[in-house]
Amino acid sequence: MAEIILHSDLNCFYASVEMNENPSLRGKAIAVCGSTEDRHGIVLTASYPAKRMGVKTGAANWQARQACPGLICVPPHYELYLKYAKLVRRIYADYTDTIEPFGMDENWLSIPFCSGNIEGDGWKIAEEIRRRVREETGLTVSIGVSFSKIFAKLGSDMKKPDAVTTISKENYRDKVWPLAVSELLYVGRATTRKLVGMNIHTIGDLANCDPELLRRWLGINGIMLWRFANGEDYSPVMPKGYVPPIKSVGHGTTCVCDLDSDYAVWRVLYELSQDVQHRLRQHELAARGVQITVKDNELDARQYQVPLSFPTQSCLEIASAGYDLFRQRYQWHKPVRALTIRGINLIPVHQPLQLDIFNDAVRHERRRALENAVDDLRGRFGYRTICAASLMGDNTLAQDKCETVLMPGIMYK
Repeated sequence: MAEIILHSDLNCFYASVEMNENPSLRGKAIAVCGSTEDRHGIVLTASYPAKRMGVKTGAANWQARQACPGLICVPPHYELYLKYAKLVRRIYADYTDTIEPFGMDENWLSIPFCSGNIEGDGWKIAEEIRRRVREETGLTVSIGVSFSKIFAKLGSDMKKPDAVTTISKENYRDKVWPLAVSELLYVGRATTRKLVGMNIHTIGDLANCDPELLRRWLGINGIMLWRFANGEDYSPVMPKGYVPPIKSVGHGTTCVCDLDSDYAVWRVLYELSQDVQHRLRQHELAARGVQITVKDNELDARQYQVPLSFPTQSCLEIASAGYDLFRQRYQWHKPVRALTIRGINLIPVHQPLQLDIFNDAVRHERRRALENAVDDLRGRFGYRTICAASLMGDNTLAQDKCETVLMPGIMYK
């Protein structure tokens, strides 16, 4: 007996829920958008008629309206999306208790105690789930059926909407290898550019590349992607209630106006680091490195990171490391629209450390005690009870004036 892995992806989820609740929107070009008053409103999802007109997820509202005149913009209703997500997961629970969410609208399911026949039993179970989701919730779902999580995810993207795609050990070379390498999970834009520069255009090209060359070009991630392309993903579907270990703690913002000076960037990074410090304290973790993501006003993103000489929770130390990294790496080719800063390489805050003569442990401990006291005061009397002088005044670039971007982490074994 062998398990079969399904990946279910609700089609145009937010937009589908809005059309379900308001039938007059059905068949029309609609987009669920963030704030339309501020310039930082973006498209969260769009209906298929809108997508056919060129509306893309993540595009600014004004760009979406340019692509699709007459586009109907709908504000998000997250409580409704949570309600529908729970309804759909109840259907999944009739087939397995091993359900791993991948966002609100996507889930991996492990179907145990079956023949392992992907084209037979796997297809039948997926078809039954697809039909029930449509009949019981009014939504449609695309489902990939395979022997691994990576290929199941790939299958759910191959046919949309309302479809089932199977990828087995016997046919994955024919179905998967001709696809563009960018279709593989975890191959983002930057990695795609690197691979294309190496003359690797398809997943098959990646699978047939020398893994040692990939290690040299991309590090350990190159080996991981080579294994994925060859069907060697052995990551289990995690059971209900599983909480992955925290790999990083970060906070990001899209600013109301473009940043055009180092000092403006410093203020935003320092403001964001206040929240990073608070959450590191909550989880009793310290960061051994800092990572920043910089997005310019043409939405091109760059990511940089640096190790720290001493683990820290300090917002000042985290912000200072991020700011130094920004000044060293960003060339100001364009103004900055969005920033994210993360504490990475986390360890328990009370873990014993080997000290050296180059780090003043007493100074670090005093800084931690001071910032912990500030954090406690904010918890009791409000965030603006006490703040750094550099963040006072017309702080139009800070969190309270910006749209917070949640960036969930994904843990893979």
